[in-house]
Amino acid sequence: MVRDDAYDHDILILGGGLVGSALACALDRSGWRVGQVEASAPQAGAPGFDERKLALAQASLNALQALDVLPRLATPPAPIRRIHVSRAGDFGSVRLEAAEHGREAFGAVVLARELGQALEARLSACGDLVRHRPAQVIRVQPDADGPVVWIEQDGSERRLRTRLLVAADGSRSLARAAHGIGAEEHDYGQTLVVCSVATDRAPDGTAYERFSDEGPVALLPMAGGHYGAICGVAREDAARVLALDDAGYASYFQQRFGWRAGRVLRVGARGGYPIVRVVAERLTAPRLVVMGNAAQTLHPIGAQGFNLGLRDALSLAEGLVGEDPGAAPVLAAYVEARREDRERTLAFSDGLARATANGSFPMHLLRSLGLLALGHVPGLADPLVAGAMGFRGRVPVLSRGGA
Repeated sequence: MVRDDAYDHDILILGGGLVGSALACALDRSGWRVGQVEASAPQAGAPGFDERKLALAQASLNALQALDVLPRLATPPAPIRRIHVSRAGDFGSVRLEAAEHGREAFGAVVLARELGQALEARLSACGDLVRHRPAQVIRVQPDADGPVVWIEQDGSERRLRTRLLVAADGSRSLARAAHGIGAEEHDYGQTLVVCSVATDRAPDGTAYERFSDEGPVALLPMAGGHYGAICGVAREDAARVLALDDAGYASYFQQRFGWRAGRVLRVGARGGYPIVRVVAERLTAPRLVVMGNAAQTLHPIGAQGFNLGLRDALSLAEGLVGEDPGAAPVLAAYVEARREDRERTLAFSDGLARATANGSFPMHLLRSLGLLALGHVPGLADPLVAGAMGFRGRVPVLSRGGA
């Protein structure tokens, strides 16, 4: 590749979250001059990560292992060996066993905070990565010859020019807006309440997803003998639910989820996150790629968000061929490579959220018949399993377990 000193970077990543950091790891030793802009200070630890639980698809586990991120986790991922899906008021349920599909597990569960810390550790080993941190993006100027980004760092402004700008800067992406890319938004009117839960039955590798008129409820097996608990609450009731004491929330969660995992003994500190779908109208502009939450912020149902964003990052890194990473043919090939996976995942996530929230009698009947069929017709659940494991469309090499 040809070095052009008119540019500060060949590739500049805006955002140090999970997807932006995974892309930086994937570009390590690629030969490109890679930069990353992150607002948080190094001593603050992993930026933007919290106690949310992430269900990593098997495709994501394959990639994170190949990127030398998984070995850096403080706590090993907790495998998901079976999945139980049901809905309050519907008859029938789906029980999927990984062993019946020739797999040891469908995926595994980690803490977002610990995955962020593992990515941070991996980034510190990327010798060629230039991290502008802490730095605030002030302005982004589109330019067909190379976007220009103004950042504020150490009390002064600095101008960075790049041959390819990657906007991984969140749902309210400044770079996306600067390039005139609109976004479709849908507020589901729900807040996701997240915490840890201990029951009188130790987790056995089962991930539970329970739907209801009020919203989805899920339990994810975690290392250490407890669950990650997720509970969708109507926005107007969220303040009341979040204000409940431990005993009150334990009772509330038990009533919403039921007794499939036993009696709830303890609950941890709760956090609330409004659920809003944000989908960019397109993924590219001249010398720009939008990815992660800037490209699509999804309903957490089915745990598709980070898994899809990671596959975006891996596909981009894999497709950067030739002398110019921001060349129009390179970006067009990236869009085509991501088309099927993205379209199917977006349709699955939003369709499932809307269908399971519909309380009408015809939908109760249709869902019940669907649950019965999925649970009893051989082979019918295979596409669902493949999608849950991250194997949709054109799968990146690292997601397939390649080097």
